[in-house]
Amino acid sequence: MSDELTLLAEAGAAAVVAAMATDLWQGTRDGVLGLFRRDAPDSAAPVGARLDEGAALVRTSAAPDDVRRALAGTWARELHELLRRDPACRVPLARLTAEVDGVFASGRTAVALEQNNTARDSGTVFAVQHGDIHTTRGAGRATRRDPDDGPQ
Repeated sequence: MSDELTLLAEAGAAAVVAAMATDLWQGTRDGVLGLFRRDAPDSAAPVGARLDEGAALVRTSAAPDDVRRALAGTWARELHELLRRDPACRVPLARLTAEVDGVFASGRTAVALEQNNTARDSGTVFAVQHGDIHTTRGAGRATRRDPDDGPQ
């Protein structure tokens, strides 16, 4: 394997783990799964499970950067092996890496937030992240108002 492909595998791994637990994660995850699916369609499920496990570790860790560093080595090996088996994955992996790196360089990414809401018995939950929610009794529905829409 050439040094160029080794460096690409390492850069790809760094991008993958950097995207974990950010708003880039789902697109990055899908891109990585697409690469593995090209090489071996049956490998997508186990690769997806490993990606999800890593993202969960990052999301729940008190030291997410330490977890990312540990995961980077694992994903560098996975991507290195993928590139060895299918060198045609080079271009899409380079593109995915550049996209993730570009978003981080621009500062347009944020940590993903998770919200869990539960209504029990005859309860109703109206929930929102990043904005306001206004409800009207008796109307039978709730409406969400985007604060950027101006006054109501």
